[in-house]
Amino acid sequence: MSATLPIDVQCTHRAPFRAESRRRLRTVLAITAGVMVAEVLGGWLAHSLALLADAGHMLADVGALGLSLVVASLAQRPVTAERTFGLMRLEILAALVNGAALIVISLGVAVEAFHRLRTPAPVDGVLLLTIAGVGLVANAAGAAILHRGHDHSLNQRSAYLHILSDLLGSVGAVAAGVIILATGWVRVDPLISLLISLLILGSAWRLVKESTDVLLEAAPAHIALSDVHDCIASIPGVASVHDLHVWTVTSGVIAMSGHLVVQNPADNQRVLEAVQARLGTLGIGHVTVQMERDPTCE
Repeated sequence: MSATLPIDVQCTHRAPFRAESRRRLRTVLAITAGVMVAEVLGGWLAHSLALLADAGHMLADVGALGLSLVVASLAQRPVTAERTFGLMRLEILAALVNGAALIVISLGVAVEAFHRLRTPAPVDGVLLLTIAGVGLVANAAGAAILHRGHDHSLNQRSAYLHILSDLLGSVGAVAAGVIILATGWVRVDPLISLLISLLILGSAWRLVKESTDVLLEAAPAHIALSDVHDCIASIPGVASVHDLHVWTVTSGVIAMSGHLVVQNPADNQRVLEAVQARLGTLGIGHVTVQMERDPTCE
């Protein structure tokens, strides 16, 4: 005997959040694209690696935000006979691509920073500070817009990390401008760029790892498989639990399947309802169980 909570029923409560997420992504995309153009021009005129590094991040972010926005829309398409979960997992793929892009950009900035440390270039501190200040305000606004709800969607979190990396870049560029104007020490520009690239690399690696775990159908980090087993095994009437699996379909949708040995068939419905209720408290909403009088799969 098996039972499944329909995926469209589970995701109904997420629809308003997804619509709001798309609105936030559109707003931040417009802000980021505008500031990116300003920073490219300003970095080129000021000869500032910190500013160009931030503009490079923003260029990647324009693509990342666009990708996240498209994926967020595609994920709302209804399920089909060929894709029984619809296109929800595109969000995870987008997060993986965005995380990988951040890693590449961070490494590129680090390499260029080493070159600039060996051969310093003159930097226009006034222009650097002016453009960086504009970028700082814009990135702070974008980060504030995407911060709400970023914990509930890996796709939005990847976009949020891109904007957060730009915010760090703007902070670093402002700091570099202030130090250059005060001391004339131009090596601070690549040094700050190197520090920012290391900070971004750490966040990007965590995002890639989490996305990969979801695609490999690993158990969610916040749910221990042993807890799920014990939660089900302790239900009266359940003799044993085996062939147990817990995985993430997409952000906010956790699924579970397993075989339950219930020797009295009259207990099946009661046990099924108890399993669904208990796993619901663990955040597992999509439940499929097979009832058996004797184990059929070890």
